[in-house]
Amino acid sequence: MVQRFLGSDIEIAQAIFPHHALKIDEVAQKAGIPPEYVEPHGKYKAKIDYNFLLKDESGPRGKLVLVTAITPTPAGEGKTTTTVGLADSLARIGKKAMAALREPSLGPVFGVKGGAAGGGWAQLLPMEEINLHFTGDSHAIAAATNLLAAVIDNHIFQGNKLRIDPRKIVWRRCVDMNDRQLRFIINGLGGTSNGTPREDGYDITAASEVMAILCLASGIEDLKERLGRIIVGYDTDDQAVTAAQLNTQGAMAVLLKEALKPNLVQTLEGTPAFVHGGPFANIAHGCNSIMATRMALKCADYVVTEAGFGADLGAEKFLGIKCRYGGLLPSAVVIVATIRALKFHGGARRRDMDKENLEALTRGLPNLLQHVENITQVYKLPAVVAINAFSHDTSASYFPAEFKLIQEGCEKLGVKVLISEVWARGSEGGEELAQELVRLCDEKSRFQHAYDPQMPIKDKIEAIAKRIYRAEAVNILPAVQKKIEQLEHMGLDKVPICMAKTQSSFSDDPLKRGVPRGWVLTVRDIKISAGAGFIVVFTGEIMTMPGLPPVPAVDKIDIDRDGVISGIF
Repeated sequence: MVQRFLGSDIEIAQAIFPHHALKIDEVAQKAGIPPEYVEPHGKYKAKIDYNFLLKDESGPRGKLVLVTAITPTPAGEGKTTTTVGLADSLARIGKKAMAALREPSLGPVFGVKGGAAGGGWAQLLPMEEINLHFTGDSHAIAAATNLLAAVIDNHIFQGNKLRIDPRKIVWRRCVDMNDRQLRFIINGLGGTSNGTPREDGYDITAASEVMAILCLASGIEDLKERLGRIIVGYDTDDQAVTAAQLNTQGAMAVLLKEALKPNLVQTLEGTPAFVHGGPFANIAHGCNSIMATRMALKCADYVVTEAGFGADLGAEKFLGIKCRYGGLLPSAVVIVATIRALKFHGGARRRDMDKENLEALTRGLPNLLQHVENITQVYKLPAVVAINAFSHDTSASYFPAEFKLIQEGCEKLGVKVLISEVWARGSEGGEELAQELVRLCDEKSRFQHAYDPQMPIKDKIEAIAKRIYRAEAVNILPAVQKKIEQLEHMGLDKVPICMAKTQSSFSDDPLKRGVPRGWVLTVRDIKISAGAGFIVVFTGEIMTMPGLPPVPAVDKIDIDRDGVISGIF
């Protein structure tokens, strides 16, 4: 390991990679994966054959740790950094550990968020490849999605035996890029030889149902079955038309055959990690694949995974959707926060966040406490709060009074608060957090869900809105109520809920910081993802195709004559 220094994420990653990185066969050996299941993609990453899961029928043996966070702010929280650093820290204290994370989307990489492979001295390798095309999984998902779209339009062009109503096609194409221009389009122009003109649109790949299906599938047969259940639209009698009726599930599964295999990589410190699947948490279910998590549990004693955005979104869906379908039982939860972000929730200006401000922190702290209450009192899971300290952050060593205020608030809820310095110090900076997690994982699980999927759709939405978001009421628009009645009539209502909501607030208004009270959640649309096995509930102004910001990360990303990439942070 080279001497640690503080620089940009990409500078630190390039100081380690490739000269100080393990070859992928060494990483697999460290994880206990037999060579016959390892399919290298170059020297430093590999696909793992899903038949490895069938080798031993004893099932998962490791303890599953979920890393989630407070409501995101422009000040940053650092879930992925904490996840990676914590896996390294567990390994440092002698535990066999692995990380299991999502794949980044090209949209945020070239948009506003930047890379998503961790940060500082708690990163994944090879950092640039993970953030860019990686092993091509997202491209395969887009190809399968667009194949189905092409078959739908071809079926109509070739006589429309299924009597699909072009006005009622709900299947959208996708591309792994932020492109608002594609949200709503008209295609099939140019005369009868070019198809039937109709309104259409694109979602970002991370929001596509095929992405969700891949991440929830337990194997190739389950994948095909789920793909066949996709509802593509409705016929002239208003009956659902599925992908199975178009006989596309086999061809789509062929395109996804390699993408279904989890990707094995490593951390800066050589801890094995699976990076597989990448649904967004504000418009999809926000978790890496069930197969990757189960593989990690098969290999390690402790598996650290993350769920996207704040605990109201990612953790809620991890627990309500992924754990249900994967038969997973989390042992403990880490809730990540920064003091800067909590002061932002308390109304502090961004330029003043590095100054001690107990008043702003007092106003912002309830955001953290509501997330803690949700995890410990609604889901009955043991938790620890990790204050993620960057080199420039206020932490206990700079402003002890701020840290003490957070400590006192969380201790009233029976939860410890610890400083995590994995960004600057790697595994050494997370030892205390790792020790606390080992202790929490030894507690007897009392995990329970926030709602029963057998409940009526409206009751499930209200359970999430009132128990997790603390909304006063739910307003379901009349047109949405008709769709709910249709789903109930079709027998598609007894499934989990996937809330599409802003990540910037507990409410459906991104401008409401902290812990909004007295507000009403408005449900403006609802959609069945029959293949994935959940109902998507749209609230606020959430979009399934993001746009680029005024100054996107595109402006800073470059490559020199030696192939060295810059600008991915």
